[in-house]
Amino acid sequence: MSSRFTRRSWLAGTAALPAAEAFQPLRLPRKVRLALIGLDGHTGEILGPLKDLPDVELTAVADPNPRARAGVLRNPRATGAREYGDYRQMLEREPLDVVGICGSNGDRADQIVACAERKLHVAAEKPLAVDRAGFERVKQAVKRNGIRLTMLLPMRFWPAYAAIRQIVQAGEIGEVAQISGQKSYKVGERPQWMRRHATFGGTIPFIGIHMVDLMRFTSGRELVEAVSFQNRIGFPELGDMENTTGTLFRLDNGGVAVLRMDYLRPETAPTHGDDRIRLAGTRGIVEYQESTGVTLVTRSRKPRVVAELPPPGSLFTDFLKSVYLGEKPSLTLFDIYQANQVVLAARESAERHEIVPVRRDPDAG
Repeated sequence: MSSRFTRRSWLAGTAALPAAEAFQPLRLPRKVRLALIGLDGHTGEILGPLKDLPDVELTAVADPNPRARAGVLRNPRATGAREYGDYRQMLEREPLDVVGICGSNGDRADQIVACAERKLHVAAEKPLAVDRAGFERVKQAVKRNGIRLTMLLPMRFWPAYAAIRQIVQAGEIGEVAQISGQKSYKVGERPQWMRRHATFGGTIPFIGIHMVDLMRFTSGRELVEAVSFQNRIGFPELGDMENTTGTLFRLDNGGVAVLRMDYLRPETAPTHGDDRIRLAGTRGIVEYQESTGVTLVTRSRKPRVVAELPPPGSLFTDFLKSVYLGEKPSLTLFDIYQANQVVLAARESAERHEIVPVRRDPDAG
């Protein structure tokens, strides 16, 4: 089994939450009809919480791959769901409320727009589009139709990153002056759409958007300028897919952030990925990696492991609370749009070989 499928397989029960704690069932004011478009992404972020969402019913799935559809429909949570090879037919025939979009990057903008035009709320994979034209079409469709949109950036709901945010907000490390982030993955088996730039959009938008969101979320700082380099070294079977990237950001207070990413993690490594983040401030340093946990050192205290972490959260449950219970989402529309703006600027820098300013998105407040 490939690394990619192992990481993302709903059938294997990976809901992408860092702990197996059960959430209290969430009651909604009415039944919510859910459908999926595409089964190639982190479907577990949407389907995993269903056991605690008694008012949400998966009614249909659409994917051109019959084996992928069959695999999902074998799961007890999909009992009774109807299957379609073409998402357009599904949208025409099915009465729906919420759609999860987890297919290829190149199709995503069109699929979000199609759902928005039918007044359906959307939980979409990332990034929202592979280029600025598609991104603008998505934003206009969301605004024009008044739907609610979230994007699958679940890592801000993980205990370690929530703990770092709390430490920074409490002032323990002072003003953040430098951020370092890493995402290193096994390449595993990659679908054909990831090997073509037109349908993939680049490694920086695809996985960089996770760490960009975490940098903003944990530090409270904005990334305002970007300069990047990217390439594919070896692995000719990857085609256009970059396997090494580096980006330098200027922070809104004049500080610096660095993001390095690769698909060079050996298959012999114990985990699929190796994510790391380090925030250095005027009073101390806090950092996280899986092998060491969250560690903190400040002027007043020696280095220590932060053992008490907040409980895990669920992005999809948080989204449903905002849509049907009127609660403010933890991942706001501004957060979503700004993360896309940052990675598009970072990729453009690598393509143009120049410093690119990050636009502050006006469409989400």
